[in-house]
Amino acid sequence: MTREIITVEQMRAIDSASARAGVATRTLMENAGRAVADAIAARMTPRPTAVLCGPGNNGGDGWVAARALAELGWPVWVETLAPRESLHGDAASAAAAYKGDLFALGVAPKPAQLYVDALFGAGLTRPLEGEAARLAMTIPPASVVAVDLPSGIDGDTGIPLSDAYFRAALTVTFVRKKPAHVLMPSRVFCGEVVVADIGAPDGVVAAQRIDLWENDPALWTLPWPDIDAHKHERGHVVVASGGRARTGAARLAARAALRSGAGLVTVLSPPDALAENAAQLTAIMLREAGDETAYAEAARTSQAFIIGPAFGTSDAHYKQLCAAIEAEPRCALVLDADAITLLAPLTHGLTEADVLTPHIGEFRRAFPGVWSNSASRIDAARAAAAYARCNVLLKGPDTVIAAPDGRAVVNATGTPFLATAGAGDVLAGVIAGLIGQGMESFEAACAGAWLHGRAGEALGPGLIAEDLCEQLPAVLDEMAPQRLKARSHS
Repeated sequence: MTREIITVEQMRAIDSASARAGVATRTLMENAGRAVADAIAARMTPRPTAVLCGPGNNGGDGWVAARALAELGWPVWVETLAPRESLHGDAASAAAAYKGDLFALGVAPKPAQLYVDALFGAGLTRPLEGEAARLAMTIPPASVVAVDLPSGIDGDTGIPLSDAYFRAALTVTFVRKKPAHVLMPSRVFCGEVVVADIGAPDGVVAAQRIDLWENDPALWTLPWPDIDAHKHERGHVVVASGGRARTGAARLAARAALRSGAGLVTVLSPPDALAENAAQLTAIMLREAGDETAYAEAARTSQAFIIGPAFGTSDAHYKQLCAAIEAEPRCALVLDADAITLLAPLTHGLTEADVLTPHIGEFRRAFPGVWSNSASRIDAARAAAAYARCNVLLKGPDTVIAAPDGRAVVNATGTPFLATAGAGDVLAGVIAGLIGQGMESFEAACAGAWLHGRAGEALGPGLIAEDLCEQLPAVLDEMAPQRLKARSHS
């Protein structure tokens, strides 16, 4: 299944280009409506069903779905927002082909057990009104199947246009997912999302400049060691520790880097924290950092350098961070937490090998005005990556990873239980561990977010950050080539 995501405007362009390529828009509508009916019939038994049809093409899909469900023997009727005689184009044609029961929206003489929301879909730009708004606020989500997108939600941002919007147990969309299917909060309101092929020519879809994807292992390749691999060939990751009593975050990141496959991991420690770190480290090495030169040296001699987790925000820490950034040549930097705070507002010249991993508060400080001037998290992350000329991973339940060239990925793995202290430090460690093994930084950020989320899903309630590091081997083993799987050695 393709993981490409298209905008509402790109979907309109595909419809138009399909017609020019010889596939009539009425054919696309017929296929869309039947795909909705097929998805319903595959998951449910026949029950009284009301198809709620709007005045446009989304409503046209609904008229087709109602006819197709009737052909399958379902007790179905249409409730229309616009009189059938007022419809135009393909929607009018689809409505004319429907011969079943028909009522004005919300005035059917009997209640339904299932409602098909074919009112407006992803292209709606204004709030629901009147009877449509009332129904949106009263029909339980478990009884709703949405056509394209639950009505009342912006298809490109995933944000409800008002307090009145539908929530669905199943959403059937067409050609590709739209941003609202993967962004929060609308991802929750869509329920299960089915992407139906409605006959748009492959060449027409390929002609769109698609640079947005839902995160998936098909988008990247993990670095697996050769059978005769040496630890030095698997990369060296350095993690900058905070001072005394501020060392745990760096150790979490270091352990995650080691668990994700880095051959060597070193904690770079201030003198006052050496004993504290030494008491907690075994496979992870320890090095003293006396002044800025140690940070520059680490940046020159490792493959990835994590700076930020509980690092500190004093002038001395700023100078140490700058020494690493300005080292030449230097490795990829994964900058998190305090490093982002130190750089805010971001003016330093980073590179496409570097990764910033801010949460929303850090993002706002690092990129003043970008969030408030962006329509969505995707737009914000892209703008920040282009400005900083590095990769930006904007953390959240719908983490967005953006590259400076405009590519963006939305990550949907994870669980609310990842909202716990230290989870972000582990994420930084996983990303750096993958970069250390030779992964391109944008792909490593995508893979790290996906693996981190899957580890969280496997652990569930009660997880703490330390658990994530220990869960990584099982997640990686599921993906490993057969020659490297743990069970192949039993």
